[in-house]
Amino acid sequence: MLQSLTIAVDFDGTIVENNYPEIGKPMLFAFETLKKFQEEGHRLILWTYRHGKKLDEAVDFCKSRGIEFYAVNKSYPEENLDDSISRKILADIYIDDRNIGGMIGWGEIYQKLSTKKPVKTKGRRKKPGLFDRLKDKL
Repeated sequence: MLQSLTIAVDFDGTIVENNYPEIGKPMLFAFETLKKFQEEGHRLILWTYRHGKKLDEAVDFCKSRGIEFYAVNKSYPEENLDDSISRKILADIYIDDRNIGGMIGWGEIYQKLSTKKPVKTKGRRKKPGLFDRLKDKL
């Protein structure tokens, strides 16, 4: 059985268009991809600058679209944060629009991380996804 990944996902500019402090429109295929990752057994962490009421709005927005996060702005659901704990989230993969090179499309993200078997096309195998390259290291 393949090991699942912990995936930290930003909200503004990544799951939704950047319209902070309001919630932007969902990015194309964002929720479909996140649902697929959950179906494949990956843990999703919402990793965002938002806090307080604006964070609650983002979490509720995702929940209303079928995404419930393993944790929100922390590495584990039971983690208690204080000033002595680093704000860096412990994850295998980080998806954020502020990456070098910017935000790639959610379709491409799914292809890179999916645990599904590669699809044969015209006698050739598709290149393995990032998960396939990382699974031996996990």
